[in-house]
Order: sequence, then C-alpha cells, then structure tokens
Amino acid sequence: MVRFLFLSVLALTATALRAEAPAAPAHHALAYDIFRELIELNTTGAHGSTAAAVAMQARLKTAGFSDAEMTVIGPTPAAQNLVIRLRGRGEQKPVIFIGHLDVVEALPSDWSTDPFKLVEKDGYFYGRGTIDMKNDVTALVIGLIRMKQSGYVPRGDIIVALTDHEEDGGDNGAIWLVQNHRELVDAAYGINPDGGRGETRDGNPTVLQFQTAEKTYVGLDLEVKNAGGHASVPGRNNAIYHLTAALDRLAAYEFPLALNETTRTYFARSALLESGQTKADMLALVRQTPDAEAARRLAASSPYYNALLRTTCVATQLQAGHAENALPQTARATLNARIMPGESPASVQAELERVLADPEIKVTRFQVFPAGPLSPLDPAVFNTVEELAAKRWPGVAVVPTMGTGATDSVHWRLVGIPMYGVSGTFVPRGEHRAHGRDERIGVKEFYVGVDFMYDLMRALTE
Repeated sequence: MVRFLFLSVLALTATALRAEAPAAPAHHALAYDIFRELIELNTTGAHGSTAAAVAMQARLKTAGFSDAEMTVIGPTPAAQNLVIRLRGRGEQKPVIFIGHLDVVEALPSDWSTDPFKLVEKDGYFYGRGTIDMKNDVTALVIGLIRMKQSGYVPRGDIIVALTDHEEDGGDNGAIWLVQNHRELVDAAYGINPDGGRGETRDGNPTVLQFQTAEKTYVGLDLEVKNAGGHASVPGRNNAIYHLTAALDRLAAYEFPLALNETTRTYFARSALLESGQTKADMLALVRQTPDAEAARRLAASSPYYNALLRTTCVATQLQAGHAENALPQTARATLNARIMPGESPASVQAELERVLADPEIKVTRFQVFPAGPLSPLDPAVFNTVEELAAKRWPGVAVVPTMGTGATDSVHWRLVGIPMYGVSGTFVPRGEHRAHGRDERIGVKEFYVGVDFMYDLMRALTE
C-alpha cells in the first residue's frame, strides 16, 4: 500500500509539472515548418533563390497578403527576389528589413549531417543556412504573418526584401533592386539581421551587436617579372625572392590607428564586460587621445580587435614560375585589403606602394568594391534595441560594431539610407560556423530570435 501511494504521488507530481510547463506559442510550429522548407531548398549560387522567393510568397499569401502587397522580381528566371510591403498609416517613411535567401555551397561529404536537410540533434538545428541566414529570413516572414493576422497597421509601411546573390557578390539581388527598382525598397532606414549577432559566454547572453558600418573590400595583385633562365645556374635576381621580400615588408607594416564613432563606442562598451589589462586598454584607447601602447596590446591579443583599429592588407594567394627546372620569369601575389570607412582607397594604394618600396613591383589590379558611409548612431533606433534587449536578456550589452566583412547593407548606405545590423540570434563566443562544416543554430536560440525580430518590427513602427 505504501509503495502504491508513493507511486501515485510521483505520478500526480509529474502530471502537475507537465501542466505547469508553458505551451510553445502556435507560431513556433509555423516557424519550424518555414525554416525547414527554406533549409531544404538548395539556394546555392548554382541553383539561385527563385524557388525560395516563390515559396515565401505562397506562405504569405496563405496568411492573408494580397498579390498587390508582394512583388517577385529579378533580372533572370533563376535570380528572383521577393519584396513585401505591409501598408501603414503614412505617418512616417517606410522602414525596410532585408535578408538574403542564397547560401554558400556545402559538400555533403564534409558534413556529419545532410547540409540540405534540417536536422535537430543535441539541442541544435543543423543545415546550410541555419545561421547565415535562413533563420533570420524565417523570423522576418513570421513577423509579417503575425502582424497581418493580428490586424496590425504600422505608422509607416514595413518593407521586407528577401534577395538573391549576396554570398557571391552578384548583381542580381539587393544591388539590382536598389539600382533598378528604388521605388520598391526606398526607406528612412533599414534593419539587416545579417549584420548583427548576439554572443554568449558560458551559455549566458552577454553582447548584442548593433552594426553601423563595414570596411571597404579591395582586391589587388602584385607582379614581378624578369628574364628567368635555367635553374642549374641561378643568379641573384629571382622573381620569387624579389616578390616575397616585398611581402615580408608588408607583413611587418601596420596601417595607422583609425577610430570612428562606432569603434570608439564598441571599445567603451566592451570594456564593461572585461577585466584586468584588457579592460584598462580598452578604456585607454577611447580617451580623447588614444593610448598607442594600449592599441598595440589589444591588436596583438586579437586579430578581430586589430581589424577594428585600422585598415588591413594581407597576402592571400601566390603564383610563380612555369617549370620546376626553370627560373621564374613571373611572380604574382594576390592581396586583400579592408579599408576603414571614410578612408580613400587611392591613399591606401599610395601607402602600399611606399611600403613595398620597389618600382619593379607593379600593382596590376586594384579593384575597389562598393562601400557605404558609416550609418549614424540613431538614438531612436539604438535605444529601442537596448530596451527590447534589456527586457529579454537582462544585463546584456548592446554594442555598436563595424563589420570587417561585407553584407548587402552597403547598397542602401551608398544611396543615403542608413542601415543597422541587428539580430536576436545568439551564438557562443568564438563559434564561426557560417559558411563552414556543420553549420548550426541552437534550437532555443532560433525561436528566441524569431520572437525578438517580431518585437523589433513592432517597436520601430508603432
């Protein structure tokens, strides 16, 4: 009898605990379905994103969006973009939210799961695009669906642009829309979840990025030529040694320290999360006159900190010679530079030529990719993000950042539309699986990111 009563109490306790556990919101099931559909549509460059654009159009139409509120458009049948407009009251200019549908290639043989199947295991969703950025595309679509079904009418129009060819820098997606159909994507400012992330330390959310700028991407080639000859009678003049000696000079060179509004604020706020020498150095860096030794220590401690402090230029490829038994007649090096916002590419080229210090080394290519200005730290937008973050993740620091890579934000910044990189997706500090093997996102983090984006879309337009 005692054993029976004990088991009965256990059963009742378990039932009570199950009853107290909150049920998942209904839109989470829909979010999962949309996420799975997107992951399992192969939108690599070879396939294009049209299928995903059409699939999201169908989802939104089922939720109540009319054909007049959605436009599928692009320069080729395989490269179609989807632009959605939730009509507002006309009391403010539109706000645009952007996200790309395409993903980088993934080789199934490299992965522990099928990259084009959504696999849930050990608390994570695995699949190509889970973090870059079909999770955020799902969040934008779910946000639109929830607003439409609740009858929400924003102060001004909410535009969502889901685009193709971000990953390969192609001109079929965001740049094509901005240049050819500005009327569809014009706005007061925009939010790009691809430009921002949250960061956890020991499983706890600590930092939420607020991206306001990106460095300018420059590709350049160096070349040395000489007469060559037979490898059995080598002379002093060797094109490979000639070029690599110049590359050694470049490797030892650092561009000057160059802080801006975003990076100053980044280090000032990041100091609050640090201790010891790192904290002291960050605070010394943001004084009216930055401490050069503090900058040197920070740059040495982290390649990322160094990239935030200055323009960088690094050798990424080498090509030389034409035969094993012949002296090289040509040696070439490909370099990649990332230039601080507002810095002149021409001045960077001149500085590189000064550092190389050799007129026989020719710069045969200096290709500058588009770069927009730094978006101002708009207090209305920044404070809204801070308030939402404080409610959802108490104690998290919202930190302005400058992208060392590139996103589609540049195309709007170039035409004078400020863009801010913000996403509610958190990943462990130091984990970089986007574009890599076994790309993943935490299951809990996925759903939290979906809900945060809805809150942000509402808060910026109520």
